[in-house]
Amino acid sequence: MTERITPTQFHAATGVEDWGVLSDGACTWFRTGSFAAGARLVGAISELPGLDDHRPDVDLRSTGVAVRLVTITPDHYGLTGRDLDLARRISALARELGVPADPSAVQSVQVAVDALVGPGVAAFWRALLGYDHRADNPEDLVDPNGRGPAFWFQQMDAPRPQRNRVHIDVWVPYDEAEARIAAAIAAGGRLVNDAYAPSFWVLADPEGNEACLGTAGWPGSAGDAE
Repeated sequence: MTERITPTQFHAATGVEDWGVLSDGACTWFRTGSFAAGARLVGAISELPGLDDHRPDVDLRSTGVAVRLVTITPDHYGLTGRDLDLARRISALARELGVPADPSAVQSVQVAVDALVGPGVAAFWRALLGYDHRADNPEDLVDPNGRGPAFWFQQMDAPRPQRNRVHIDVWVPYDEAEARIAAAIAAGGRLVNDAYAPSFWVLADPEGNEACLGTAGWPGSAGDAE
């Protein structure tokens, strides 16, 4: 099951209600309530057959376990049928252990840098962070250990001295976007641009620093993340 699938196809499949698709794969948060219960879940996931060829990214914390599923090859960074199958198996395993999933708790963060000469700017950040180029898109930088946020370099034709040149992209499950936007506005922010919604919205803090909130796989979409 190595065929590529879109975020919309993943969400439309049965048995994946525990998961939300973000910019970097299908993710969920299992609320274990304790470190020990989380460790038992991680141990059980590690014993699933077939993980030698396709391993999930697992993050064990004191009250829960975050799991990310993504297929990374030299020409693809996204979802495949293997991720769909593994999501179903991990969800079934968590149910057996009595561990609830909360996909509303997941998000991914990306740092976007405006650049007139992208390769030169990217070289600096790669050296400073110790990051690698993303295999399928050398213009992006990723943490080789899978911990820090990705860096994306946005091509500019002219300087923008009156606007911030570095901003944060936050990705949430599509059904969480409106609540997150409302919370940001209630906290003093403002909506700058919704022309591309529900793919992404541009917001700004009280002093004008911008951020983008993005979603993937929303109903009626073409199915491809921005």
